[in-house]
Amino acid sequence: MAEYQFQTEVNQLLKLIIHSMYSNKDIFLREIVSNASDALDKLNYLKVSDETYKGVKSEPRIDITFDDPNKILTVQDSGIGMNEEDLNNNLGTIARSGTKAFIEKIAEDKNAGESNLIGQFGVGFYSAFMAAKRINVYTRKAASDKIYKWSSDGTNSYTIEEIKADSDEAKKYGFDKAETCGSAIEMLLNDDSKEYASRWKIEELIKRYSDHIAFPIYLHYTQNKYDDKGNITGSEDKVDQVNSASALWKRSKSELKKEDYDNFYKTISHDGQEPLHYVHTHAEGTQEYTTLFYVPQNAPFDMYQADYQSGVKLYVKRVFITDDDRELLPAYLRFVRGIIDSEDLPLNVSREILQQNRILETIKSASVKKLLSEFKKMGEAADKAKKTEADKRSDDEKAAIEKWNKFVKNFNRPMKEGLYSDYANREEISEIVRFKSTDAAGTGDDNWTSFADYVQRMKPEQKAIYYITGTDEKNLRASPLLEAYKKKGFEVLIMADEIDDIVIPSLMKYKEFDLKAVNRAGSDDELGVDKDEAKKKEEAFKPVQEKIKKALGERVKDVVLSKRLSDSPSCIVVDENDPGIQMERMMRAMGQAGPGIKPILEINGDHAIVKTLESCTDEAYIADVSEVLFDQALLVSGAELKDPMEFVKAMNKLLSK
Repeated sequence: MAEYQFQTEVNQLLKLIIHSMYSNKDIFLREIVSNASDALDKLNYLKVSDETYKGVKSEPRIDITFDDPNKILTVQDSGIGMNEEDLNNNLGTIARSGTKAFIEKIAEDKNAGESNLIGQFGVGFYSAFMAAKRINVYTRKAASDKIYKWSSDGTNSYTIEEIKADSDEAKKYGFDKAETCGSAIEMLLNDDSKEYASRWKIEELIKRYSDHIAFPIYLHYTQNKYDDKGNITGSEDKVDQVNSASALWKRSKSELKKEDYDNFYKTISHDGQEPLHYVHTHAEGTQEYTTLFYVPQNAPFDMYQADYQSGVKLYVKRVFITDDDRELLPAYLRFVRGIIDSEDLPLNVSREILQQNRILETIKSASVKKLLSEFKKMGEAADKAKKTEADKRSDDEKAAIEKWNKFVKNFNRPMKEGLYSDYANREEISEIVRFKSTDAAGTGDDNWTSFADYVQRMKPEQKAIYYITGTDEKNLRASPLLEAYKKKGFEVLIMADEIDDIVIPSLMKYKEFDLKAVNRAGSDDELGVDKDEAKKKEEAFKPVQEKIKKALGERVKDVVLSKRLSDSPSCIVVDENDPGIQMERMMRAMGQAGPGIKPILEINGDHAIVKTLESCTDEAYIADVSEVLFDQALLVSGAELKDPMEFVKAMNKLLSK
């Protein structure tokens, strides 16, 4: 017998679980049964795809037994099973990046019991320690003759030992027979969880959480025999199948209720909440396939991690193929959970074949279009509901608005990625994404506007859609760059996501309207400045322009007289062809050297501070003013100062004068 220490993160998880992480202990059985189903799926696939396992003969099933007097509950599957390495990798460590951040999140989450974050993280096995004071795992990997026992009380360590086929422990779960493979999870229940060693409790939980597991779940129990007078005359061992064991996604939509869809979602996603939305499609014709997709209530915790888990499982003729293929849906839809089941793909399809398979590509393309269509309908329903006065909205209208607000809050950002990465569906995505705005319709936490609504509100003389990018909504709304647009009555979209500076320029247009960033040069053409008057002002401003440009030198690409400033003395913009400030910041964050963008400094020639430079010949004073004008423009734009101390020195000099 060898003793091992749990990985540090596992230890932290176990402490959270055992000491009050969950308010609903019932879900532990769902997690254990779901893991058993996954083990059966894996073996079914390997039996058709890997020569090592083609000779394995096992009936796919899950068996639940309980020992009421000793308070022991066991869930056994005839799936792939585990060897010693698997036991260490699967039950002793968490091989995922972002583990530390995840632990901190669930430790701080006061509603962790309701959100079931641990199940979403893929370590649902540990939830059994909510109910068990000790867990023993007996397992034999398919196509192997070695039997192992894993055991732990959920504190700091676990043991693994190889047990002999003729031992009582091996015989107890049939592992003494050469054809038996799989795992038996034996849970010694703690004093607060004795009710789980009960036929009625187990049956209730299976019906509630696991009825749609696609493999039969059998409950073993002892039933008393009675005579005509009601006296017990003996007992008999019985085995009942307690789930429907049908692939829910293959059933007709007309026979399924919302509750059926919700429970199935919880099974495949390990999420304790109901889904925000689901889409069920049966396709027939040149290709036959079924898809069932879900949108979660909340964004998956790993949505922005490089090693995010695919949320979609691929089946062929109800045989599980993979849940680890990012080719099933594009990356920007990585928050979607669900099933794809094809009748036309070969059962032994490999991952390499999947990446180039035309059948799967057709299914993927149709699935993306269907999902985008559903998202668009959700947005339209919410927009329509918002037109009803708040105090007169029906429950359905309120629900539509709440549903859409959740979608935008959680998934607007990945949807924007699609504008950049999915050229074929760019137009459809542009109808779905939402933005904050200087218009009242785009202010407040739950108020967002679409391109379509923006266009409806455009001034008759307006020819472009204006937006401003940055990382802080509050700062963007206060930006001096907006001054002239507000005076003109032009609405400006507030884009405070880091990726906006990348994806929106790639879009270029919405329908026939150009998209113009107000923090880029060339976006001030429509501000109604008289050209002749502007030319005169530029000529008059040249001496001041040359003084500032000389003082700032290589720090700026150019210094120009601003057409858009009315109250503020200065602002910065970037050249139309240069990467934005946010792009440079993102590149630095990724450890890449940015191009070293030189901004264009726009000066308000009518501002009192600037006026002082017209007749000034004091080069030190000109340098200090120029420095302050440039640095404060950088600060307002959200950029970082390269030398804050120099800015402070220049400011202090001016204040002292």
